[in-house]
Order: sequence, then structure tokens, then C-alpha cells
Amino acid sequence: MSVIYLDNNATTRVDEAVLAAMLPYLSEFYGNPSSMHTFGGQVGKAVKQAREQVAALLGAESTEIVFTSCGTEGNNSAIRAALAARPNKTHIIISQVEHAAVLNQCKQLENQGYTVTYLSVDGQGQIDLAELEASLTGNTALVSIMYANNETGVVFPIEQIGQIVKENGAIFHVDAVQAAGKIPLNMKTSTVDMMTISGHKLHAPKGIGVLYVRKGVRFRPMLIGGHQEKGRRAGTENVPGIIALGQACELALQHLDNVFEEQALRDLLEQGILNTIPDTVVNGHPKYRLPNTTNIGFKYIEGEAILLSMNQYGICASSGSACTSGSLEPSHVLRAMGLPYSVLHGSIRFSLSRYTKQAEVEKVLSILPPVIERLRALSPFKNDQEAWLQEQEKALAATPK
Repeated sequence: MSVIYLDNNATTRVDEAVLAAMLPYLSEFYGNPSSMHTFGGQVGKAVKQAREQVAALLGAESTEIVFTSCGTEGNNSAIRAALAARPNKTHIIISQVEHAAVLNQCKQLENQGYTVTYLSVDGQGQIDLAELEASLTGNTALVSIMYANNETGVVFPIEQIGQIVKENGAIFHVDAVQAAGKIPLNMKTSTVDMMTISGHKLHAPKGIGVLYVRKGVRFRPMLIGGHQEKGRRAGTENVPGIIALGQACELALQHLDNVFEEQALRDLLEQGILNTIPDTVVNGHPKYRLPNTTNIGFKYIEGEAILLSMNQYGICASSGSACTSGSLEPSHVLRAMGLPYSVLHGSIRFSLSRYTKQAEVEKVLSILPPVIERLRALSPFKNDQEAWLQEQEKALAATPK
């Protein structure tokens, strides 16, 4: 059975050109890039080139690129560094819909004496800029807001947010893990101080990421040791991963001109579902979304049942973030948006890539309607919407927030 992979916000296929670029650094070119000899020096030059490739995608200087192991490390490092740079300030602002790498760290920081403001979002998943402005104080050390939400694809007005943050003197960190390679980025003209990306979201392997640190921003490293990454991240470099990420960023920069093709397939899938399956809604802003992402609520059924049924046909999708997929708790993103209970538990994220084919989308559109019809026929609440809603409300109320 062939696989139709529509879960690219969770992870992506490694591009063949990326794999070809990294393989020699797992075998032939195995020298340490920090070594003084020529054998290691040639590896160091390759790492330098990869740094420049990443910088080109981000519109940054190569000296502002710090290689990390993943997005989680980047987010943790940025937040810790920002707080260390301003030890007399103890207030942090994030949104309610951040990735667990930001949310859970901030919850831990609350136990260490920091105050965290969690900005709300509206029914379309957007932040209220007035609420942000009202939340900033002289004690605010850091504002950390994601560029685009991993579950709904909603894109936040980062530069407007950054302008407000800068006017109030706080450090601005952005989790751009989902945005990099999907929408244009230009750090040269941006208000962002630090920004996180992750390789496996843009067709590089898992285990490599980047933290952009603007020149002049004070940065205290989380990992202490050697001089690697100009003292900002100790540890021998993951050379094959770095080479792979550099190649992936170069390909992503080229692909940005063709991203509308990806969006056209996303729209074909989205409209096909809305037109053929009753009681379905799109979760998230209709305009300000990533071009590859749609989150659709199928009323009166469980998302897990939909995923299991689609899996029987080789269709891969998600009911939320891959980092929380082991939990039965409803999506914190959709809960923050205030979605009705009839939608909340039956929402599915479809995320495409440049590898997605129209024939695959059309096959999903032929398979999904009878799947949903069958699941609704089995639902014990199909003829009693009020009872179904009451049952979901009880379950949600019992779920720890």
C-alpha cells in the first residue's frame, strides 16, 4: 500500500539532494572541523558554507547563525539567554498557543519566580495586539511568539508585534520552526532578536536546527564547554546534519518562488472536503495561514477515529502537534481559540509539502467522505447533539489545563 503523506508539519522527507550532500561527511570527510590539520580544515570550510546557506534563507549574516540540535534546544536557549541578559527583570510574555518547547519551559520558570503572561487568541487563532501592548511593563524581559502555528498554520503579524516589543525595550524571540522555507524571511530588516528553526521541518534530517542571534544581542550559552559556534553552543558540531541543513535551506530558498503550487493543492483539498462532507469547518484564519496547512473540524466524531480509519488507506495526517500526540487531551491551540465542543475533538491537521501530488489529494477526497459518513453512523451521539455536547463538556472540564 502506498503512503499519502500529509503530516509535513510533524516532519518532512529528507530531500535526495540533501541526503547526497551529507553522506560524504558520514564516511569520507570525517575530520573534526575544529582541527588544525588540512583534513579537518576542509570539513570546517564545508560547515562555513552551510552556515552561509542558512543565513541566505533567513536574510541574516552568517555570524548570526548558531547550529543547535533541534527547535526545542533553540527555544530553550533563546529564552534562557534573554533572561540571563536581563537578570533584574522577571516578566515574560508568550501566547497561549505556543509550542510545548516554549509553553512548558515558561511553566517551569513560573516555579522559579518569573511571572508569565499568556496572550489569548481569537476564534481565528490571531493575537490581539492591544492585549500585547497592555501586557508589556518595565519588568518585561522577553516576548516569545511563534511565527506560524504548527497546528492551524495561522501566521502572526511578527513585525507589528516586534515593533511594539522594541518600543517597550524587551527582547523579542520568535519560534519560526514552521515558517522557515514556507514564507520569506529577512532578518536584515526585521525586529526579531532571536529566532529558532529546525531542519526536519524543511527536508533536512532530524537532529539539527539553528538559533539566529542578532548581532549585538547579549547571549549566554546554555551548553558550556569548548569554543564551538563562537562560544555560543559548546560541543563538537553535527557536521553531516549541518551540511544537510545548509543544502536544505538552499533548496527551500529556491522553492519559495513556487510555494503557490503547494497552496493550490492545499486549497483543493480544503475546498473538496468542505464541499463533499457536511458539518465541516476550517479552524484558523482564512487568509493569514501557511500555504501548506489546513486544520479541519469534522463535527460529532473523534479525531483519533478519523486518523485510524485514514491510516488503513495509507493516509498520514495528525490531530495536533507531534510533540503532544501521545496525549488524549484536546489540542491546547484549538481550546485557546474557543472552538465549540462539537468541533474540538474531531479536528484534523493536513500539512502538505513540495512532494505532494494532485493525484494524492484527489485520492484523499475520494476516500474521506465515506470514512466520515461511516464514523458518524457509529457515533452514539449522532441523533442527540445536546447529549454529545454535554458529554464533551464534562470531559473537557475534567482535563487539567
